[in-house]
Amino acid sequence: MSHEWMAPAMFIALIVFLLTGLPVAFSLAALGLASGMIAIEFGFFPAQFMANLPYRVFGILSNELLLSIPFFTLMGAILERSGLAANLLHGFARLCGGLPGGLAYAVILVGAILGAITGTVAASVIAIGVIALPIMLRHGYSPRLATGVVAASGTITQVIPPSLVLIVLADQLGKSVGDMYLGAIGPSIAQVLIF
Repeated sequence: MSHEWMAPAMFIALIVFLLTGLPVAFSLAALGLASGMIAIEFGFFPAQFMANLPYRVFGILSNELLLSIPFFTLMGAILERSGLAANLLHGFARLCGGLPGGLAYAVILVGAILGAITGTVAASVIAIGVIALPIMLRHGYSPRLATGVVAASGTITQVIPPSLVLIVLADQLGKSVGDMYLGAIGPSIAQVLIF
């Protein structure tokens, strides 16, 4: 029997798992284990490959570089709950208040700063969206412009050091995190200025 049917079958099984309401993490884990056992049963690869699974899991868990990910997320939650992000937005709004679209500039600057602190796009967009979107709508910005500014300011976090994307990329490429940060400074400043 050919192994070409495995990929479409796995994709269909993933969709079925997700449609049943299982969480994504459990769906992917169950599908991976089930597909591995099916592949062993049909002789696509030897059973000894499954013996390496615990080593891979514990190898990922012991990676010191990836330990920073939960701390970045925690920092973003602390900033949102403590109100520091809202104070930062109000301060930058006063600083840019005389410019046309000054509040939008303030949201972009706060997005850049929050991006450097939180390190993730989701945390930054949520924090900025909760704080800045109502303020921008209250000041007469159109909903399209306000949501566009919030989304754009959240995407800046991909390259502003210290970014989780850069940490994971450094880990996968076997490069120094410091070198990745140095390489991202110029593009991140250019991105903030362009926005």
